[in-house]
Amino acid sequence: MQLFFIFCTIFFLSLTNVSADTKHFIVSVVPQMQTVHIQKTWGAFLEELSKQTGFSFELKHYATIPLFEDALESAIPDIAFMNPYDSVLAYEWHKYQPIVHDNKKLVGILVVRKDSPIKSVEDLQNKTLAFPAPNAFAASLYMRALLEQEEHISFVPQYVKTHSNVYRNVLFNTFPAGGGVNNTLMREPLSVSSKLRIIYKTKQTASHPICIHPRVSKEVIQKIKNTILTMGKNPAYKALLNDVQLPHPVAADYESEYLSLKKLNLKNYLVR
Repeated sequence: MQLFFIFCTIFFLSLTNVSADTKHFIVSVVPQMQTVHIQKTWGAFLEELSKQTGFSFELKHYATIPLFEDALESAIPDIAFMNPYDSVLAYEWHKYQPIVHDNKKLVGILVVRKDSPIKSVEDLQNKTLAFPAPNAFAASLYMRALLEQEEHISFVPQYVKTHSNVYRNVLFNTFPAGGGVNNTLMREPLSVSSKLRIIYKTKQTASHPICIHPRVSKEVIQKIKNTILTMGKNPAYKALLNDVQLPHPVAADYESEYLSLKKLNLKNYLVR
């Protein structure tokens, strides 16, 4: 009887620990911006999300997009904010499911200095261009494919890690042009964005989603999703959500919004 009581006690405690663990989640964010910016903005957002859901969120940062993708492939984050094409890869790897994204479409952009003599992509033939990382979707992966396949531009890509670095390298004349996206350029200070000019755009796609690993229970996923959507309807959270590229969050659907990206045939441009 004593052994049975001890066994039951251990079993109950193990269940309690599992229950507690399911309320703590590792969150990672694609490093488009500088580290300090991500930690500040996402830290504030996750703090508010924790208050409203009762869950604990640990922000695990990766310095580069390749390191972030390695973490996804290893299924380290429970929750991750990622680019649209990474959501395709993450679904193939581990069935990460997108739950929300901003309702504004994502557009890749190629920028030059506002006072640059460059007028079109034809002027970039055989130039060295700046990109955040090889697999940054609209800013690099999709952009490089379009420049080569549709515009027939030969160029040398130079990867400078973040969108912010791209904009500043172009601003300081290190490179004649560089790839970014509409959502990051608009969040740059006016001292940067006002001095840049867009000369080329990709076709629009659904924006970056928040995706969740299937090891997280459906009940928890639904609560997180509903909380973010409810926050989006409250003007008090407008600035907080805007800082994390979710000013107008809407429900996301993998099959109808992201699966079609596989048809772009970008795998030849992926760098793993």
